[in-house]
Amino acid sequence: MTLAESPSQRSPSLSVSPSDGSTEPSTTVATEIPANLSSAIEFEAYDPAKIQEKFRGQVFRVMQRWVTILWPFLLLLARRWWDKRTPSTPERRQRRAIQLRETLTALGPAFIKIGQALSTRPDILTGPYLEELSKLQDQLPAFSNEIAYRFIEEELGRPPQDLYAQLTPEPIAAASLGQVYKGRLHTGEWVAVKVQRPDLAEQVTLDIYILRGLAAWVQKNNKSIRSDLVGILDEFAGRLFEEVDYTQEGRNAEHFAQLYGYLPEIYIPKIYWEYTHRRVLTMEWITGTKLNQPQKIEAQGINARHLIDIGVQCSLRQLLEHGFFHADPHPGNLLATPDGKLAYLDFGMMSEINLEQRYGLINAIVHIINREFAALAHDYVHLGFLTPETDLEPIIPALGVVFNNALGASVAELNIQSIFEQLSDIMYEYPFRVPSYYALIVRSLLTMEGIAIGVDQDFKVLSAAYPYVAKRILTDPAPELRQSLKDLLFQEDSFRWNRLENLMKNARNNFDYDLSGSLDQALDYLFSERGELIRDRMAQEIVNGIDAFGQTTWQGLTAKFREQMGWDTNEESVANLEANLEHIQRIVGLLQEAPGFDPLKLASVIPPLLVKPETQALGQQIATGLAQKALVRIIREFLVPEPSEEASSLPTSLTAIAKAS
Repeated sequence: MTLAESPSQRSPSLSVSPSDGSTEPSTTVATEIPANLSSAIEFEAYDPAKIQEKFRGQVFRVMQRWVTILWPFLLLLARRWWDKRTPSTPERRQRRAIQLRETLTALGPAFIKIGQALSTRPDILTGPYLEELSKLQDQLPAFSNEIAYRFIEEELGRPPQDLYAQLTPEPIAAASLGQVYKGRLHTGEWVAVKVQRPDLAEQVTLDIYILRGLAAWVQKNNKSIRSDLVGILDEFAGRLFEEVDYTQEGRNAEHFAQLYGYLPEIYIPKIYWEYTHRRVLTMEWITGTKLNQPQKIEAQGINARHLIDIGVQCSLRQLLEHGFFHADPHPGNLLATPDGKLAYLDFGMMSEINLEQRYGLINAIVHIINREFAALAHDYVHLGFLTPETDLEPIIPALGVVFNNALGASVAELNIQSIFEQLSDIMYEYPFRVPSYYALIVRSLLTMEGIAIGVDQDFKVLSAAYPYVAKRILTDPAPELRQSLKDLLFQEDSFRWNRLENLMKNARNNFDYDLSGSLDQALDYLFSERGELIRDRMAQEIVNGIDAFGQTTWQGLTAKFREQMGWDTNEESVANLEANLEHIQRIVGLLQEAPGFDPLKLASVIPPLLVKPETQALGQQIATGLAQKALVRIIREFLVPEPSEEASSLPTSLTAIAKAS
C-alpha cells in the first residue's frame, strides 16, 4: 500500500495493513501537544546531584507526586485487607489483577518496569496477575499519532512521508517508554519505528528523585538493611536514563551483535542510523512469537525448550564471558523467529560486569559445585558482598547449610530462585551488603528462569548452564580460571579423575567446545611459569600411578608366594588404581569423540614439547620420584619386615623415609 494523506488529521498519516499476529495497543490516549517537544529532555545522562538541585525548591510538585504514588497503593492495600476477610472468587482476583496493572500503568515507566519484572515470576504471583502484568510489555495505552509524527519530524528533520514509504496508521505496540509502528523504507526494507512518549524524561527524573530520597531515608533509619539501596537505585536509574536515549539503544544493539551475533541461533536486528535519533529509533523488523507462548512456537514446528536452552547459553556468555548483558529480558523482548532462531529486541536497559567480577562469579560456581564453603566465603569478599575485615568463621557453616540443602544430590537440580531466597536469609543475619551491579544480575537471571519455567516446569537453569561453565574452566587460559581448574581437579596430593571426566562430559555438550584449541591452551599454560604448581602435582600423580601399577602387577605375579610368606597385599591401592584406570579409559574415549580431535595434530605437538626445559625437568622429577618410591619399598619390604618391632632400630633418616611412603 502506498503513502496516503488523511484529511482528518493535522499531520500526515502513512498507512499499511498491520502484519499478521501483531498486537494492537489497548487504547489511544489523547495527549496535549507541547508547544516545543524538544524541551522535555534536560539531562544527557543520569546525574543525581543535578536532579536533586532541580527539584529541591519544587516542594509542592514533589508532594503532589508523592500523593499520586501513595494513594493508589493505599487503595490496593485496603482492598487486599478486605479480601482476606471475605470469601474470595475468581472474578474478584481477576479484578484485583486488573487494578494492579492499571495502577502501575498510570504511575509511569519506573513502575511499569517493576510490573514487567513481576510478570515473569510464576513463583511470586498467581495466574491472573501474571496474565495482566504481561500486558505491560507491549499493550500499554498509546499516545496520538500527531505527537508521534511531530517527534519524528523534530528528531529526523523531515516529515514521516519523506522518510518512510509506508507506515501503519496506528502503532502496533505500545510499551513503557514509547510506541512502535511498522514501516517500510523507500529502499524496500521493512522496519520497526519506535517513537518515545511525550514528557518521558521529565516524569522519569521526578520519580527517580522521589525514590532515591525514599531509599536514602530507609537506609539511614533502618540499620538492619546493610545493602547500598541508594547505589542500587542509581544503577537502575542510570540504565533507565540510557534507555530514554534511543541513540544509546542503537549503539547497545550493535555492540550486543558484535559480541553475541556469532552464536548460530541468536539474531539481533539491524539499526538504520539515518532514521534514528534521541527519541526516534528505526531498526530491522523482526517477525516472531513471544518466548512465553510455547504452544504457538511448537505449532510452527519449533522446539520451544531448545530456544530456552539457547537463551540460557547466551545469558551465560553475557554475564561470564564479555560482561555486557541484557538487563531486561522479559518475554516481549525475546522472540522465536519462523526459522527457529531466538531474536533479542529492546537494547535500552543494558549493564556491565567487570572482568574481576566475572572471574569471581565463575570461581564461586566452582566452589559451590565443590562444596568448598570456606573458599566461597572468600569469593564473597572479592565480589564486594563482605568487607575484608569481616569474620568469616560463623558465615562458612551458614553457607554450607544453604548450598548443601539447595544442591541436594546433584548440581543439576539447583534452582536459582531457591538459592537467592536462602541467601537472602543469610545476608539479613550476617554483615552482607549487596553491590549495585548484583541487583541487575539477579533480575536478569530470575527473569530468564521465570520464562524458562513458563515453558517447562522442570527446567533447571544451572543444569543447562553447567556445560558452558565446564567448557570455560577447561579452555579459558586466564590465570584466575587455571586456579579454579586446579582447585577442582586436585585434592591435597591426589588427582580427581572423576572430576575431569565429568567436566569433559559436560563441556562436549557446549556447541563451541573445540578440543584442539583446548589442548593448545592447556599445553601452553602447563609448560609456562604459571603452570609450575600443576606440573609438580602432575609429576606426583604420574609417580604414584606408575608405582601403584608396578606394585599391583608385582603383587599379582607374586600373590601365591606372598600368601605363603604371610605378607599383606594392598587391596585398597589395587582398587584405587583400577578405578583410576577406568576413568582414564573413559577420558580417552571422550577425547576421541570430542570435536577437533586430530591424532596427527596431537602427535605433531609432542616433539617440540620434549625439548622444552620444563619437560626435561618434569621427566627428572618423575624419575627421582620413582627412584625414591623404589628405595622406600626396598626398605619397607626387606629392611623393616615388622615395623612395630624393628623401626626403632633403624637410623632416624631411614625411619622417616619409611613413614613418608
